[in-house]
Amino acid sequence: MSSLPQPFITPEEYLEAERQAEFRSEYLDGQVYSMAGTSRVHNRITKNIWDSLDDQLVVGPCEVFAIDLKVRVATAGPYFYPDLVVVCGDPQMQDPHDDVIVNPKVVIEILSPSTESYDRGKKFQAYARHGSLSAYVLVAQDHIQVDLYLRQPNGHWDFTSISDADGVVEILTIGVRLKIADIYNRVKFDT
Repeated sequence: MSSLPQPFITPEEYLEAERQAEFRSEYLDGQVYSMAGTSRVHNRITKNIWDSLDDQLVVGPCEVFAIDLKVRVATAGPYFYPDLVVVCGDPQMQDPHDDVIVNPKVVIEILSPSTESYDRGKKFQAYARHGSLSAYVLVAQDHIQVDLYLRQPNGHWDFTSISDADGVVEILTIGVRLKIADIYNRVKFDT
């Protein structure tokens, strides 16, 4: 990895390049960050959560999207690709390209060793400022652990961590319950 600083690019320059790029990148504070590929376990967990959310949200105003839609956190970025995003009501898109959501309700990230500190740190700090976001969920892929951040009416975030295989993650803001056993269904951990 090069230690040379990258040139500052504008959100418009990022979007123009990103829409033509072969590989996905995220944008934060004028810098572009390449995204790593995902593992089989990452994909399995994403599918398990997608299936559960889709089943529970089939009747109601919310729907789940995955992977290839960017979320704009503020007018000038950052732009992230969450693993899963739930939108309630009509998805509001940034522009006619129809690839940037601006009204996320819930964001779910599957953690990996290379992204965990970023997802817990700078990414959460950015998301925490987004007015429409009510829940941020981090899911470990190398052991059983789901961390839930829920925005309270006063704007503060409550934190809950669930590592019990019989546990349940309740995302009250969208009225869903994710069973830990369902999240990790067919996932085998290295011993």
